[in-house]
Amino acid sequence: MTSQITSPEEFFGFQLGSDRKIARWDRIVGYFDKLKEQSDRIKVVDMGPSTEGNPFLLVIISSAENIGNLEQIRGNNLKLSDPRGLSDDEVEQLIVRGKAVICQSMSLHATEIGGTQMAPEIAYELVTREDEETRRILENVVFLMVPCFNPDGQIMVTDWYNRWLDTEYEGVGLPWLYHKYVGHDNNRDAFQTNMVESKYMAKIMFRDWKPQAYVDHHHMGSYGARFYVPPYCEPIHPHADPLIWREHSWYGAHMAYRLEEAGKTGIINAAQFLAWGHLGFHWITIYHNIAGMLTESANAKLATPLYIHPGQLKGDSRGTLPTYDPQTNFPHPWSGGWWKLRDIVEQQKISAWATLDIAARHKETVLRNAYLKAKRQTERGACGSPAAYVIPSDQHDPVTTAKMVKKLIIQGIEVHIAREDLAADAVVYPTGSYVVSLAQPKSGLVRTLLGRTLYPDTAWTRGRDGAPLRPQDTATDTMAEFMGVSVDPVNSITGGNLERVDEVTWPEGGIPGVSEYGYVLDPRINNSFVAVNRLLGEGAKVSRATCPIKCEGISLPDGSFIVSEAEPGSLKKLAEELHLVFHPLGEDVEEKTLINNLRVGMYQRYWGGNIDEGWTRFVLEQFEFPYKTLMDGDIKKGDLKKRLDIIILPDDPEALITGLEIEKWWDEHFPWWPLPSFPPEYRSGIGEEGVENLKKFVEDGGTLITFNAACELAINKFELKLRNVLDDVPPKEFFCPGSTLKACVDTCHPTAYGMPGDSLIFFWNSPAFEILPSGDNDRYEVVISYPERDILESGWLIGEEKLKRKTAMVIARYGEGRIVLIGFRTQLRAQTHGTYKLLFNSLLS
Repeated sequence: MTSQITSPEEFFGFQLGSDRKIARWDRIVGYFDKLKEQSDRIKVVDMGPSTEGNPFLLVIISSAENIGNLEQIRGNNLKLSDPRGLSDDEVEQLIVRGKAVICQSMSLHATEIGGTQMAPEIAYELVTREDEETRRILENVVFLMVPCFNPDGQIMVTDWYNRWLDTEYEGVGLPWLYHKYVGHDNNRDAFQTNMVESKYMAKIMFRDWKPQAYVDHHHMGSYGARFYVPPYCEPIHPHADPLIWREHSWYGAHMAYRLEEAGKTGIINAAQFLAWGHLGFHWITIYHNIAGMLTESANAKLATPLYIHPGQLKGDSRGTLPTYDPQTNFPHPWSGGWWKLRDIVEQQKISAWATLDIAARHKETVLRNAYLKAKRQTERGACGSPAAYVIPSDQHDPVTTAKMVKKLIIQGIEVHIAREDLAADAVVYPTGSYVVSLAQPKSGLVRTLLGRTLYPDTAWTRGRDGAPLRPQDTATDTMAEFMGVSVDPVNSITGGNLERVDEVTWPEGGIPGVSEYGYVLDPRINNSFVAVNRLLGEGAKVSRATCPIKCEGISLPDGSFIVSEAEPGSLKKLAEELHLVFHPLGEDVEEKTLINNLRVGMYQRYWGGNIDEGWTRFVLEQFEFPYKTLMDGDIKKGDLKKRLDIIILPDDPEALITGLEIEKWWDEHFPWWPLPSFPPEYRSGIGEEGVENLKKFVEDGGTLITFNAACELAINKFELKLRNVLDDVPPKEFFCPGSTLKACVDTCHPTAYGMPGDSLIFFWNSPAFEILPSGDNDRYEVVISYPERDILESGWLIGEEKLKRKTAMVIARYGEGRIVLIGFRTQLRAQTHGTYKLLFNSLLS
């Protein structure tokens, strides 16, 4: 009986969205546990622990009959999502018998709290209401709800908010990342699925259920429209089925209509958020033939109301809402006043309900569209060019190649392996090569991840003055280029004895012989660094060859690892687990340098945290580099060389590292948003004192490694004979947002051991260096430089000539130490495996 079902207000003791109250995730989990005991319309699935051990829930809501028949519904749904081999009659029967599957997720970004607060309310209404509209939804729709995409962050934010209630800091955001590693970037992890939360979501959407539509509920800035609903605005990404874009307008119009009907104002659609976005979950789903959408609510101060004067309301910077005035996609502006969490909860609930409602009213249309998108994308792939991508088995780093193939399989992409040699476009590829055909429903996703991508340079991507407009995020997310994996587009394939694989075939590791001189590891393989770190921790002796090595008829390059005094059992275990070959040496190698355990520290700040620092921690831990986190006080107290050998400054502007003139920097870069007023102990910065201690550290023989924007601090504060040639260059003359660029690498330099001579690096608001003439020219070592021409591989580059022959990575000697300036994103979001070695080598050399 619905009268026996506990309401959210009864359970939590307040209406969700009430002023100055946030329901904590553990209590929300408890509420869903109670609902599943009280109603047969709901199933709660614990997908497993989050990064920090909290439950990650999938809540499935439908009629009692559908809940009892979920496996049959899921199976029918999967057939429609890949209808190859089905007759027209079978398709029609699946459409008639099937149920629309709609997925919605809440509060992926933990400070965007409205969605998770809304989730118990919409669940309660669905399991208790008996009106015709609700019954139609329950009968025709299976609702997959992820009530909290980031449980760890939700708990952090709730506890932080409650800590500062009734103080002047009430409502200020979290001063550190709201996830152990990635903070806001959890929405950039959909295509590489590094975080466990991303793996759960990929399992739900890309393999287990494949819903027809997906809505991700977010928040945005406070001083414009109150609520964004689909569709996206220009520019469009080229590889989605056209029905996707029509569905966005269809769902979004119904949301906007229901919001207007409910008296909500300030609703905008077809604006602000681009159809060409990063491969976060609400964008990558487009290429899975899922109508992936997002909503964006104007922020309050977490659960504290925010008063907004009418004169403070503004349009957007791209010109989709030039002024805060009515237009066809924004007919009813909000007039200002108090803006509350409850406003956010209500409008998100209306839009979430509207999505379910339109799918229920047009269930057969939704399912037929799913069939048509899959069928047409398969047909486009079958008759288009290229016909397939071949991933050759003979790769620079075969283990990283296998990791990439595993990521493709996680996406639900169909992958085949060649059990025999195959011929493609007159090239013979060896056994073990992979083939990814475009003749599959996810052909758009395949093109996006494996094919060269050029961001559009059109009227939609330029302002009225001709200046380029910033993309939503990166200009490309080309997985193969990021990971340093060679992929060949081909138009015809013969032979190969191709076999579909659901699991990757890893390179075979082993120890092919015994040697009294030691064993050699290939420095081109990233996993070799994991082995080296473990061996050093076990007390083994590890050196690096400073010349090429030949053993067993195999030639290995400069920088190969020579291992001795290691336990044979340990080597065997490492070879098997990490898919590595320990090549036995036939003679001693004299030209080598010993590797020592170096003490590594990395700077971590507040001001909301540095996402690049979090990702770097994750990468270091994945490859088992020991490190220590350094806060302001650790640097300010000095004597750094007594405690550390290497200090890393992740990508960050000088002002956020030093804390000096931060107000000025903030006003220049974020004029539309006030500087957060954090409690004094969270206003970080190493100050001039910290800078002087860093200089003393390097003078005394330490190594300072700076990434991307942090190179600015090294150049300015250490007065290096370097100039960033891109400083103060207007964007009409140079612009390169998140793109892969070709680079020339000195592979004989110890920091570049194991790299290919011609590499791709990820450039994103990066510097390009010029060494200024001086008597100290010999104290600067160029590791990577840009070529003469044709520098862009994927993304968008204006002003290529500015990069011609300029330096991308340089090492400066300073006193007895050195500064390694890596002027690009070498470990971006744990995605750019192809340039990891530049960081790893810098930590070992």
